[in-house]
Amino acid sequence: MGAKPAKGAARRISAEAAAGLVGSGMWLDFGITLCQPDVFDAALARRVHELEDVKIRSCLSMRPRACVEADPSGRRLRWFSWHFSGYDRAKHDAGTCTYIPLNLGEVTDYYRRFLEPVDIAVIKARPMDQAGWFNFGPTSLWHRAVIEQARLVIVETTPALPHAHGPENGVHVSEVDYLIDGDGADLPELPHAPPNAIDESVARLITAEIEDGACLQIGIGGMPNAVCELIRQSGQRNLGIHTEMLTDGLLHLYQSGQVTGARKQIDVGKLVYSFALGSRALYQAIDRNPDMLCCPVDHTNLPHMIMRNDKVVSINSTTQVDLQGQAASESDGHRHISGTGGQLQFVRGAYASKGGKSFLCLPSTYEKHGVRRSRIVLDLTPGNIVTTPRTDAMYIVTEHGMANMKGLAVCERARAMISLAHPDFREDLERQAHQHRLLPRMVPATAL
Repeated sequence: MGAKPAKGAARRISAEAAAGLVGSGMWLDFGITLCQPDVFDAALARRVHELEDVKIRSCLSMRPRACVEADPSGRRLRWFSWHFSGYDRAKHDAGTCTYIPLNLGEVTDYYRRFLEPVDIAVIKARPMDQAGWFNFGPTSLWHRAVIEQARLVIVETTPALPHAHGPENGVHVSEVDYLIDGDGADLPELPHAPPNAIDESVARLITAEIEDGACLQIGIGGMPNAVCELIRQSGQRNLGIHTEMLTDGLLHLYQSGQVTGARKQIDVGKLVYSFALGSRALYQAIDRNPDMLCCPVDHTNLPHMIMRNDKVVSINSTTQVDLQGQAASESDGHRHISGTGGQLQFVRGAYASKGGKSFLCLPSTYEKHGVRRSRIVLDLTPGNIVTTPRTDAMYIVTEHGMANMKGLAVCERARAMISLAHPDFREDLERQAHQHRLLPRMVPATAL
C-alpha cells in the first residue's frame, strides 16, 4: 500500500489507483444505500482475482455490486450487511453475504468501541463545497463513525446526490486521503408500494389512534404507506416526524402542510430522519431544504432520544406473531430476509414517550405454494428471529382488529391474538392454545 498523504492534502486519483490500495485481509467499508461507491466498486471488481480474504461492510445495497459479482463463489471477497436489500438477500441465499445483527441506533457505538478499525472507507458524497465539506446527501446513519475509525478515507464524488441539511452529515477535506470522480449516474429509486385493501383496513385502525401533534416514525411497505395516506385524508394537524427512514409517504404528509413539528420537544419545527429512500421527487424535495434534518442514527434511533418527544407514534410491519405477542419481522426460518433495523428501538422509545404508542402491523394470512397460511401462530417458524419480544409489544394490528398487549396475562394475550387471526384459523389456534396451556384446559362435557 502506497504512502498515505498527510491529512488535509486529499489527492485526486483514478478509480483504478484507488482500488490498487486494497490488499488481502483488509476490512473495507462501502457505506450505506445511496452512498455506496460505484466506480471504485467496478475498479475493485477488476482486481478481485488478485486478492484474498477481503471483507466489506455494507448496508442496503441498491444496485448489484460489481466486486461481489466478480467473485461468485465468495472465496476471495466476503460481503457483510447491516440490513438486507433484495440484492443482499439474494447473495445471502447464494452463500456469499452475511448479516450482522444489530439495533440500528447502536451501530455508531459498534464502530467506535468494538469493531476492528476499517482499513479503507469508500463513501460516495457530493463534490466539495466552498467550506471544504463533502455532503453525504440524505444518508447520515453511521458514516461519521466510519470516517473516524478508518485508516484511509476515499471519497467518490457525484453531483447526483441532493444536498441534505443535518449535523455531522458530511466529511471535511482535512479528513480525506483520496478523491475519485464518480460517474454521475442517477440515484437508485425505491418504488412506492401501493396499498391493497388489507393495508387500508389496517391503516384505518391505526389512523384512528393518531392525535393532532403526534410525532411519527413510519417504516417501509404498503401498510405504512396506507397509514400516511389516511392521515393525509383525515386531516390531523401539527404533526412531527422523527424517523429512521424518510419515505415518499412521509414526504406527501409534509407537502400537505400537516407536518409542522411545532409540538415537538426536540428539533422543534424540523423533519428529522437518518436516511431517505424513495423516488426522485423525494430526493428533489430534500435538496437544500432547511425543514429537513438528516441526522446520525444515534440521534434518531436510541430510545432515550426518541422518548424526548411527546406522543411518539411508531408504525412498523412484521411478518409473523405468536400467541404470546412475539413478533418476527426479519427472517423466514433460518433464511434471513431484511434486518432488525430500528424496529425494537422505536417500539421501546414510543412506549417511553409521554402519550406514545407503537404499532406492529401485518396481514392475517399469506399464501405459499398455493396454500393460505396464518401469520398468527402458536409457535414461530423454527429458526425465526424474534425482532420484538412479547414484553415490548404494544399494539398489534391486522385487518381483523387491534390488541394492546401491555399488561395482559398469557391467557389474555392468546385470546387477543386469536381474535386478530383470520376467522378460518381461529378454531385451530384456540385448540392449540388449550393443548399447550396458554388457555385453561377445556373440560369435556361428559365430565360435567
